[in-house]
Amino acid sequence: MNLEAFVLGCGGMMPLPNRHLTSVLLRREGELFLFDCGEGTQVALRKLNLRWKKISVIFVSHTHADHVTGIPGLLMLSSQVDRDDPLYIIGPPRIAEYIETSRRVLDMYINYEIVVKEITEPGIVYTGDGFHIRCFPLKHTKPCFGYTLEEAIRPGIFHPEQAEALRVPRGPLWARLQNGETVQSADGRDVRPEDVLGQPRSGRKFSFVTDSLAFPEIAPEVTGSDLFVCEGMFEQELAEDAHSKKHMTAVEAARIAAAAGDIKKLALIHFSPRYTEFNLKQVLKEAQQVFPDTVLARDRTVFPIDYAD
Repeated sequence: MNLEAFVLGCGGMMPLPNRHLTSVLLRREGELFLFDCGEGTQVALRKLNLRWKKISVIFVSHTHADHVTGIPGLLMLSSQVDRDDPLYIIGPPRIAEYIETSRRVLDMYINYEIVVKEITEPGIVYTGDGFHIRCFPLKHTKPCFGYTLEEAIRPGIFHPEQAEALRVPRGPLWARLQNGETVQSADGRDVRPEDVLGQPRSGRKFSFVTDSLAFPEIAPEVTGSDLFVCEGMFEQELAEDAHSKKHMTAVEAARIAAAAGDIKKLALIHFSPRYTEFNLKQVLKEAQQVFPDTVLARDRTVFPIDYAD
C-alpha cells in the first residue's frame, strides 16, 4: 500500500515566485489528505498532476491567512466536477466561521456536502481503514494543532510451509489465518495465526507540525515518525525573533526530532521569506548538526513513506 507526501508549498507569511505557502498533501492509496492550504495550493496540485477532487479531508493547523487562503478556491474548484463524497474540514475553533463566511461573501456555488469539525481537545479526529489521524495542541499566537497519521500494526509475514506442515489446506483458510482467525486443520486441530505468522510488523507514521514554539510535549507525539514535517522558519541566530512571534528555529525542530526518538526523516518547512535558496542551505546545515537525517521540504518535493519491515 503506497503512502506518499507531496509538498505543495514550503513558504511562510507570503508567497514567492518559487515558493508557495505551506501545504502538504498525503496520499494513501487512492485517498488524499491535505494538511493546511496556503495560497498557491491549486497551482502545485496542477503541476504535480494530483487528483485534487479525491481529497477527503483538509486538516487545518490554525486560521492565520498563510495557512487557509487556498481553501475558498479549492472549494469552488471542487464544484466543477462530480463529487459524491463529502469533503471534511477539520481544524481549530473559528474554522467553521471562516468557511461559512467565505461561502456567503463569495456567493459560492457548492454542489457537494462540506462537513466542518472544530477541534476542542487533543485526540483522534479521523479514522480510516487501518489508520487514524490524531491532533495535539501547539503553542502559537492563536489556537494551533499538529497532526499525526498512524497506521495500525500489521500481521507478521505468513509462512506457507508452516501452514502446510500443520495440514491447513491451501485456500480460504490461509486467508483467515492471515486475518487473525484461528482455523481447523485437516485432522481437526486448532491452528492459531501465531503458529504460521512471524512477528507483528509496524505500520507507518506521518507527522505535521508548523507555527509553534518548541516545547517538550511535541516530541512524544511525533515519536516513531517515518516522516516528520516541521517548521524551520528561522536560523538559530534569530531565535529571539522567532520566539517573540511564537515560531521555532530549524535547530529547535531538529532537537525535537532527536528527542522524539525513532524519527526516520525530518523535513523542514514554512521558511521565512527573507531566506533565498542559498540562505536555506545554512538553515539546513544547522539542523543537520543536531539531527543528520534532515532535509528541506521544497515546493513539489515528493517523499515516499515506506514500511520499515
